[in-house]
Amino acid sequence: MFESQTIDDHVQSIKGALTPILPRKFGVLSKIVGLTYEATGIAAPVGSVCSLINDFEECVKAEVVGFDSDKLYLMPLSKSSGLRAGAKVYISEERDSAVISSALLGRVVNAHGDPIDGKEMRGTGQKRSLVGNPINPMERMPINEVLDVGIKSINALFTIGCGQRIGLIAGSGVGKSVLLGMLTKFTSADVVVIGLIGERGREVKEFIDSTLGEEGRKKAIVVAAPADESPLLRIRATHLAHLYAEYYRESGKKVLLLMDSLSRVAHAQREIGLAIGEPPTAKGYPPSVFSLLPKLIERTGTGLSEEGSITAIYTLLAEGDDLNDPVVDMARASLDGQIVLSRALADAAHYPAIDLMGSISRLMPTIGNPEEIDEANRFRRLWTLFQQNEDLINVGAYEKGSNPDLDMAISLRPHMEAFLRQGMNDRVDKESAIEQMKVCMASESNE
Repeated sequence: MFESQTIDDHVQSIKGALTPILPRKFGVLSKIVGLTYEATGIAAPVGSVCSLINDFEECVKAEVVGFDSDKLYLMPLSKSSGLRAGAKVYISEERDSAVISSALLGRVVNAHGDPIDGKEMRGTGQKRSLVGNPINPMERMPINEVLDVGIKSINALFTIGCGQRIGLIAGSGVGKSVLLGMLTKFTSADVVVIGLIGERGREVKEFIDSTLGEEGRKKAIVVAAPADESPLLRIRATHLAHLYAEYYRESGKKVLLLMDSLSRVAHAQREIGLAIGEPPTAKGYPPSVFSLLPKLIERTGTGLSEEGSITAIYTLLAEGDDLNDPVVDMARASLDGQIVLSRALADAAHYPAIDLMGSISRLMPTIGNPEEIDEANRFRRLWTLFQQNEDLINVGAYEKGSNPDLDMAISLRPHMEAFLRQGMNDRVDKESAIEQMKVCMASESNE
């Protein structure tokens, strides 16, 4: 009797220690049209990650992008071969998240945060939601510190503050990638986060190896989602780059975020929106595009007290050099200024090909020195005056003495052009840039 009771007690104790295995809830795949999957029999929140089991017993990851009654719309996060109707669909994560850590500096990762530079990822990190946590605008610190970017024309004429958001508007082949590489290498920021979204694979490697170089990589994190990745992965890589920047801002660092390009982010969201049935609006862009972009931009900027800042430079592709593209136009309204690259200057081998007439820093009047601002405004005024009358001057229709300001602009033109040019390996700090600008503007009186 005693032995029997002892055995029964032992069995009961074992049962109490065991965790019951509950049946795992799943749905089934009912339809695939293009990039959109339809699943039934399961409910999941938008943004969650699901696992689909294909015919090879392999797991295909997909993200929930919408629903309609009992239908769940998903888009793939990985290759989707082997899927058929009736494939099981499980919920993997309620929210799409990523692991962040300080070990990421100097690394190149994909949209999932996995290294693609052939090196092992060491150390552990913390898991966070990709969409980040919004900051109360009333609790943000003001922008009152200048960020030295090492480009003399920007430092002197379009001074950027720590936490400012700038658009870099350019067509193809005008030196945009080279300028981004210079910003990465020359900036005084503590950390640089670079998002290469929708670029050709060749250009990704070329930018990292040649443009960025070993020196630029030391304090940089590169998130790459080439053009052959699914639109969902390109959007995920965009959020991931912003998440990395937010992590270092919270650590008190001055962060420079370079996104190349915001236009391709918009293209990716357009693909997603149209695939799930959103109505097209301006130039085929669905409403979700114009909702996503401001949300991304507002994740940057200054942080709370004792935190650092995220200075963001978003490249915008002006298709056909059209500055009135809907995405470019919307971004200009959301950003704190823009730097426009000119094809005419690039064709004349004038690098960086910054168009002074179309560029502006809206925060320069509040963070710059009044004397320096006056000198910069005078520089831009004379440069613009020459540009407006260039045709008359070239054909000899302008008579010297008719306009004293234009006479001065003509006299200073060679010196101004020399000032605006800069080699891709030549860093010029803000103080030197201001001094060179003053010397340039004083050249007319010495002739």
